[in-house]
Amino acid sequence: MLVETRDLSKVYGHNPACNKICLSLEEGQVFGLLGPNGAGKSTLVKMLLGLVWPSSGQVLIKGQSVNNLAIKKTTGYLPELFRLYEWLTAQELLVFYARSYGLAKHEQSSAIAEALELVGLRGREKEKIKGYSKGMQQRLALAGAILHHPQLLFLDEPTSALDPIGRRDIRDLIGILKKRGTTIFLNSHLLSEVEMTCTHLGFINKGQLIVQGAIKQFLQDNQQLVIETGNLDANLLQGWRLKNKLLELTPDKIVLNVESKNEVPSIINELVRRGVPIYNIDINSRGLEEVFLDLIGDKGGLS
Repeated sequence: MLVETRDLSKVYGHNPACNKICLSLEEGQVFGLLGPNGAGKSTLVKMLLGLVWPSSGQVLIKGQSVNNLAIKKTTGYLPELFRLYEWLTAQELLVFYARSYGLAKHEQSSAIAEALELVGLRGREKEKIKGYSKGMQQRLALAGAILHHPQLLFLDEPTSALDPIGRRDIRDLIGILKKRGTTIFLNSHLLSEVEMTCTHLGFINKGQLIVQGAIKQFLQDNQQLVIETGNLDANLLQGWRLKNKLLELTPDKIVLNVESKNEVPSIINELVRRGVPIYNIDINSRGLEEVFLDLIGDKGGLS
């Protein structure tokens, strides 16, 4: 297990920000943490980074304390609210980062060039950061987070200032890092980005981790099977064993709730046996927004 928390809690005064969170991440995962504003996401990430001391519980990275200096050197972090030294050039800033990471002098130039290439800023490194757009600054901050090839990378709203092309570039970059074996912990309010990027999800609300698992687990549950028919006689379905799955029934359409695609062949066979004409079949999986609302619903809130 790469990351593990054991009954991790943080209380500010009398307000619990995180309550007995037991989280686990394996190497190579792209893990998305989802929850409403004020759910405890930022507090949890800061404890995982060793930036906030927990009130109780434990954080382990590779079985060791998160405060182990050697562990910290294998971790990268892009905060949502970052600040850069705008009087420097991008090259000068990344040299400063490289030295902070302890990269050997002969490794620094190639590491900086590679990071700039990955975030799409190659050729702009000699410009002052104060002349960069917000999106360019976000790319540069990301370059600083991946400069030392971290094994574990925390990204907090990494595409918030980017246009659609920039968001696509970050998705591509996450794919490259994943192929390298980098484990990525992602915070984002853009559910479409999470759905296209993450392999695993965790849902947090009011300081409690509700559920975690592979993204397929959430998106494959409760799919809708839409069957186009013609001149359907509803009496044909009287006493049908799947009636409790029926969501909609009209003369030309049947909509059923199914747990997986494995149910579809038996349903179609039964309809054919009953003489129901079938002209088209569609399976509509729930999107991540629907999953989020089902799990969080109106129980969330604004911080």
